[in-house]
Amino acid sequence: MSLLELEGVSRIYEMASEAIKALDGVDLCVDESERIILLGPSGSGKTTLLNCISALDSPTSGTYKFNDVEVPRNKAEQMTTFRRENIGYVFQFFNLLQDLTVLENILLIQELAGGRDVGKARHLLELVELSGEADRFPAEISGGQQQRVAIARSIAKSPKLLLGDELTGNLDSKTSAMVMDVLVKVCKAERITCIFVTHDESLMKYATRIVRLDSGKITSDEKVDH
Repeated sequence: MSLLELEGVSRIYEMASEAIKALDGVDLCVDESERIILLGPSGSGKTTLLNCISALDSPTSGTYKFNDVEVPRNKAEQMTTFRRENIGYVFQFFNLLQDLTVLENILLIQELAGGRDVGKARHLLELVELSGEADRFPAEISGGQQQRVAIARSIAKSPKLLLGDELTGNLDSKTSAMVMDVLVKVCKAERITCIFVTHDESLMKYATRIVRLDSGKITSDEKVDH
């Protein structure tokens, strides 16, 4: 079943001297439970596409539907509501609050989404293999552990779609593999659809589909046979 669909999506940034076309007529249909990795050189439009999908940015033209409903654009309050109800995001730099414990970081996101659930928060920590770190502060655990906390936090509000932009960019290859193994396990358990931007082609094995971009256009779109 289709979760989201983009048709003819373009994003043009008007600069003082020229217009920059970051996306150029992108068509993309994403089914539920897919794990998609977006690959491409710097400036290819990967992050812009992710920002349009998350409603952090609005397409200049084209249509974007999520669960067959048009996603609001250029309306900050409605876009914020859409993100809160549907989107989880894992950041490259973790973005954990340093004065809150691991568990409190997760509970805060639940509260912001309108539903604190300590039992679920602890269950998520079990899924990311950090149940023993619940009462520690971010500075007291490793970078890989912090990113696993960030994953648990991002799905604490039960998003339909999880997005990540270079989420292993600050990690070494061994830690990256550990984080991705956990991420795939959690997304399967929670039935969450995923789209990730990366430059690291070694992460392709974690995807069910690889989409490559260049100059704002999709140049290839292939299923991954595991």
